[in-house]
Amino acid sequence: MAEHETLSRTTGATVVTLVVVACAAGLADALRRRVRLRRRTRHRAGPEPAPAHTHIHHGAPTIPRQRATGPSAETVRLTEAERDAFAVLVRRLSEGD
Repeated sequence: MAEHETLSRTTGATVVTLVVVACAAGLADALRRRVRLRRRTRHRAGPEPAPAHTHIHHGAPTIPRQRATGPSAETVRLTEAERDAFAVLVRRLSEGD
């Protein structure tokens, strides 16, 4: 080991290198599984007419897809007294600025 290289620097570089190699191996494995799965489904299903709109899956197969819509909006009906009390509360909080 050279004089300017410390033990912590060498260890850090080794750890970073091992993490990069592990990530690359995991990514290669995930891509290989996806290709195998596509080949299997194409081989079993045979040729199909293509739908008008095809979706290309870009995410990793282990991450669940996001919902297309958000949660339903919730509404609460307030009485006139509750509306007035809420308006007073908002005024008090806004005056605190």
